Amino acid sequence: MVLDRRTVLRGGLLTGGGAALGLLCGGGTAAAAAPALLRARPRLTHGVQSGDVTAHEAVVWARSDRPARMIVEIGRRPDLRDARTVRGPLLTPRTDLTGKTLLRGLPSGEQLHYRVRLADPDRHGLLSEPVVGRLRTAPRARADISFVWSGDLAGQGWGINPDFGGYRIFNAMAAADPDFFLCSGDYVYADGLLAETVPLPDGRTWRNVVTPEKTKVAETLAEFRGQFRYNLEDAALRAFNARVPMIYQWDDHEVANNWYPGEILDLPQYTEKRVDVLAARARRAALEYMPVRGDRVYRKLSYGPLLDVFVLDMRSHRDRNGPGTSPAQRAGILGAEQVAWLKRELRASRAVWKVIASDMPLGLVIPDGDAIEGVAQGDGRAPLGREREIADLLSYAKRHRVRNMVWLTADVHYTAAHYYDPGKASFTDFDPFWEFVSGPLNAGGFGPNALDGTFGPQVKFQKTPPRANTSPAEGYQFFGQVEIDGRSAALTVHLRDLDGASLYSVNLNPRR
Repeated sequence: MVLDRRTVLRGGLLTGGGAALGLLCGGGTAAAAAPALLRARPRLTHGVQSGDVTAHEAVVWARSDRPARMIVEIGRRPDLRDARTVRGPLLTPRTDLTGKTLLRGLPSGEQLHYRVRLADPDRHGLLSEPVVGRLRTAPRARADISFVWSGDLAGQGWGINPDFGGYRIFNAMAAADPDFFLCSGDYVYADGLLAETVPLPDGRTWRNVVTPEKTKVAETLAEFRGQFRYNLEDAALRAFNARVPMIYQWDDHEVANNWYPGEILDLPQYTEKRVDVLAARARRAALEYMPVRGDRVYRKLSYGPLLDVFVLDMRSHRDRNGPGTSPAQRAGILGAEQVAWLKRELRASRAVWKVIASDMPLGLVIPDGDAIEGVAQGDGRAPLGREREIADLLSYAKRHRVRNMVWLTADVHYTAAHYYDPGKASFTDFDPFWEFVSGPLNAGGFGPNALDGTFGPQVKFQKTPPRANTSPAEGYQFFGQVEIDGRSAALTVHLRDLDGASLYSVNLNPRR
């Protein structure tokens, strides 16, 4: 299915594009009706989202079809009879008609309902049809917590296929009724093109919804914005967004494959070769379209005494991709400023569990041609290159008794459970920890990647597709779920398939 310019224009005429209708009126009675048509109500175009929810605050996102004032009502009751109203920003073309409203003073540990409307900026009584959502605020006291995580959406040529149920994995994640969704990166594939049809190995045909922005790599700000709008065409994703708050993290495909600051692309499909220019445009589009508070990717979100989530940014501060063999390298993938922040926040955390949201696995070798894209560089011996930065962080955590770190990630397009054991590692100055990998959401399946023994990762479980770039139609799409028991503080991880079935689970008891 192709959404071309003509289809979009036709949709605008049929859904209240009064200005366009007015231009078609030639005079007489029709012309007299034009002023009323020009005052058609604004319309929410891509549903609603919430994110970065804490005990007392939350971000709510929306997009309009024209300049309008965002208005949010929030309350405990589904009918919102107890709601209070928060006046949000004016949505203008400067932000592609997107906007975010920060809700403050929320009750902790409760399920809340919200309603978003748009008001005509000149006639405040002229309101859009409402769109409703819900969210759960973080608890202040010990309470059960559940969340899901995954990454990699619409990659390797696999987009929204209505015959497949669209991004149907979001239905399975919604059925888990999580408190939030941790997006582990590659939420859009700005460098990934889509064709209308793709032949499958069994003779079937995969049919993509295609928009103009998905027919070339993103280079302009408008094209990066179109990448985010594309995913929001999916009904399952919009329904999920309205029910489950997000913690958003980016990785490489929001900009270009395997990018690093300062890179000059040597690819014919790009007219703009400077990655720093592309990354600035991609970052702006992401911050416009994602329910993120502030303008920094790395951040901490607290969920009461049992959980702190530390979101990393392994893109913005890394060095260039190289062989990863330097014996003296001090930084590499997080950068000195982010490492200092992470050490400080980990040491100050009083939460039982410290979940590290990492956009790349630590012990899997991820190549970039002849260079190294990830942390591990494959020799399995003493830390070299970017491994030295991670070794320093792990040693710091051990030295300062930072207990119960669990690393969650995606990126490699299969699902796995890794136990990092200093007793089987070349570098031993760290406490053992778990890393769980899950994805993709709706992209090509790959793997498995080779393990590097520097930090002693042991594969406790993995499930990989039978061939590279296996389509979503074959079912190798995965997400993970974390559940924390409010009374015992035990943490259980499930690795789940496309339909939500648990493939592997492990129960972790906290160390004191």
